[in-house]
Amino acid sequence: FPQLINTSCRKPTRPHLETMFIYMLMSSISLLTVALNLMVIISISHFKQLHTPTNLILLSLAVSDLFVGLFMIFQIMIIDGCWLLGDLMCSLWLILSSIITSASIGTMVLISVDRYVAICYPLHYFTKIQPKRVQVCVCLCWMFAALFNSLLLKDNLEQPGRYNFCIGECVFEMNYIANLFDLILSFLFPITVIVILYIRIFGVALHQARAMRSHIAFVITKITAKKSEMKAARSLGAVVVVFLICVFPYYCFALTSQNNLYTTSSVTIVIWLFHFNSFLNPLIYAILYPWFRKSIKVIVTLEILKPGSCRANML
Repeated sequence: FPQLINTSCRKPTRPHLETMFIYMLMSSISLLTVALNLMVIISISHFKQLHTPTNLILLSLAVSDLFVGLFMIFQIMIIDGCWLLGDLMCSLWLILSSIITSASIGTMVLISVDRYVAICYPLHYFTKIQPKRVQVCVCLCWMFAALFNSLLLKDNLEQPGRYNFCIGECVFEMNYIANLFDLILSFLFPITVIVILYIRIFGVALHQARAMRSHIAFVITKITAKKSEMKAARSLGAVVVVFLICVFPYYCFALTSQNNLYTTSSVTIVIWLFHFNSFLNPLIYAILYPWFRKSIKVIVTLEILKPGSCRANML
């Protein structure tokens, strides 16, 4: 805002090539995040064979990650250091982004619980995990995310722009207690649950592999056991390691910062890494499923437009 002189925010000075590279990289991530999650949403919504409890949770995850991808557009807008949409829009964007991200993390916990019951208690799966119960759990997850983040950031919504040092800045404030609660409920608790459940799943996979050794020929058993162990290890590693890499830096920054005021430009890298998890989620949770690869082919080749395509065999 050059007409405001000393009260305006300042644009950072970067080489033109660097600025263009950042714009292209972030825009590509945003576009791919939206496209991949949209594929998941269309696949699960359209094909009746995919209307299972597990896929309902995947659908919730894809919806939250789709909105994360769309909201990345606002993050791209402030690369130059100024927020041009006003203080109220800044507060709404921050709160909605927080709600959607928390819902995404909560849905990851639901997926872990679903896989735990399916693998560790397969005979009770269809009695314990029913579509109605899954729908209730998903709704509660979104409601809790909305309530929790609204309470954390209510000061920013009640008086938008109250923490701004200059016009055109987008700042949010969280005190140490709020940061601590956010760390526990949005990071420590979910990651603890996910790790415990996947370690249990990994243990069951190893037990099943050992059981097969006593009933099948040694050579066949050895190959099968290795495959089971590697598959369980990859699943555990993909879920836990990627989640930690994407989310941990944000909470480290929040807790080690010397003050509780954060400009959206000062935390750009950790926020983008946080959001990058939404790009990886459809790859981790969906692209490993054969039905997802089939559905992508049907969608891309426009076979989905044919009459009766919703009843196609995708499994």
